[in-house]
Amino acid sequence: MQQETIILKFKDIDEVIERANNTMYGLAAAVWTQDITKAHAIANNVRAGTVWVNCYDVFDAAAPFGGFKQSGIGRELGEYGLQQYTEIKTVTIKL
Repeated sequence: MQQETIILKFKDIDEVIERANNTMYGLAAAVWTQDITKAHAIANNVRAGTVWVNCYDVFDAAAPFGGFKQSGIGRELGEYGLQQYTEIKTVTIKL
């Protein structure tokens, strides 16, 4: 069984990012803050496939879902989810 930590105290944003990235998994992360600059800094630097800000477990069929590192096996949903089922082909015809 693996222990999952839900809430952690931290000193600064760098510590938040370091702790969040110090795992072999990266499916999703959530952050609650009133500071949009901090929210963007965390979202841009945490290695997770989804980062929720001031919410959790929100999905949209048009948005890709999947994890980083050892979480997930690619992307589901949205255009990116469909790409794994397609192949690109170039056809050139001179008339």
